[in-house]
Amino acid sequence: MTCVIIEDQVPAQRILQKYIEDAETLELKATFSNAMQAMDFLKTERVDILFLDIHLPKLTGIEFLKSLNDRPHIILTTAFSEYALESYELHVVDYLLKPFSFQRFLTAVGKVQKSSGSHALAPMQGTSAFFVKSGHEYRKIKVNDINYIQSDTDYTFIFTGNTKHLSAERLKYWEDTLAKQSFFRIHKSYLINITKISRFLGNRVYLEDGTELPIGRSYKEAFMKQVLKD
Repeated sequence: MTCVIIEDQVPAQRILQKYIEDAETLELKATFSNAMQAMDFLKTERVDILFLDIHLPKLTGIEFLKSLNDRPHIILTTAFSEYALESYELHVVDYLLKPFSFQRFLTAVGKVQKSSGSHALAPMQGTSAFFVKSGHEYRKIKVNDINYIQSDTDYTFIFTGNTKHLSAERLKYWEDTLAKQSFFRIHKSYLINITKISRFLGNRVYLEDGTELPIGRSYKEAFMKQVLKD
């Protein structure tokens, strides 16, 4: 998804830029220090998300938000909590109270995906691929290319080789969907493709690409039966 930062504090700009870079499914198009600059940009460019600070020079974030007709998804950022109620009345996606963590940032982005209907088109039994929506496009993921899927609260990361894809589905959804395609839950946060295992020792499992993952205590017995069965 494409996005723009409107933030007048340079340290806050840098944090958002780093979070966007680390998210991988986001593409930063521009960063602005005031809303007037962003207004000119948005007259000719369309983006999916605005990370919008409330306290801005000349035109506040709230005033700027009210002036937009064809608005993208808005995630407000501020150090002041008193604007929360007003922001939700303006139908923003989320309200990030500074300082916020990368996980909290991803939760806000996940809300954008859900409001956009960005769910995966899941594989039916016997099929070999499915599509996950990323911004305005759908990206094909081959089931056999998946190493593991990691839960992060209300969404998941699907790891294929050196790439990870953000999905708005919970881990339980993927566990149910991929149960008959060599995938097994080893931890409350991890679902792995057991064909990618190179070895396991104690409470750790090692995949062929070198990834090391924990085996949850409550999952270990079922995991051992699954991988050691005849």
